[in-house]
Amino acid sequence: MILRAALPVLMAGLLAGCVSSGDSNPLSSDKGREEARQAYVQLGLGYLQQGMAEQAKVPLSKALELNKTDPDTNAALALVFQYEMEPALAERAFQTALSGRPTDTRIINNYGSFLFEQQRYQDAYSQFLKASADSLYPERSRVYENLGVTSLMLGQREVGRQQLEKALRLNRQQPRALLEMAEMSYEDRHYVPARDYYDRFSLLSGQNARSLLLGARLASVFDERTSTANYGQQLQRLYPGTPEYQQYLSEQ
Repeated sequence: MILRAALPVLMAGLLAGCVSSGDSNPLSSDKGREEARQAYVQLGLGYLQQGMAEQAKVPLSKALELNKTDPDTNAALALVFQYEMEPALAERAFQTALSGRPTDTRIINNYGSFLFEQQRYQDAYSQFLKASADSLYPERSRVYENLGVTSLMLGQREVGRQQLEKALRLNRQQPRALLEMAEMSYEDRHYVPARDYYDRFSLLSGQNARSLLLGARLASVFDERTSTANYGQQLQRLYPGTPEYQQYLSEQ
């Protein structure tokens, strides 16, 4: 609650700083308008990070008034609409953002994630592949993680493995890549590397139904009965109606 209260105050100060250049109307200059637009976008993204999508649209609307076709503003709006499960609006905003900045790797990667969420896996793969060409992108490991997971969804298991391995070479702390590698290693009966991937995943991320089932399976392989039971209890408590819990029961 403190953070939510502080954010508007902080950003209001930023906005004031952006437009206080001594002119009677700083927004009349291109520099003043651009600084204000950037501040509005940051405020909108700040709200979205807190799950406050409706509030996020207020400053983003103001940013649009300053520049209707700005790529950053439209990319931020696309994320808001994606969060609100408005795929048609999100698609339109992403397309507007990319028409203004077609080589922006961050926007391309985010658009790919949106397409993946819509189960448009082939389209998502094309966007991630385009993003991976940017060798200087600071979050390139995430792009390869996205490529790997999408390849698995397309049934390209070996290609997916190679891309996930690439993601982990770029950044060892990629929870989803680690979980996918643990799952594939377990399926291939490579239990020692599977356990290593899984332990690294567990240090970085909370558990879900899928990871708890894998944890129980690995514990059974290594004859750790107490751990197997603990994973089963967590599945029963947190995910009692899931296919993963039913699969756990059938394997006991």
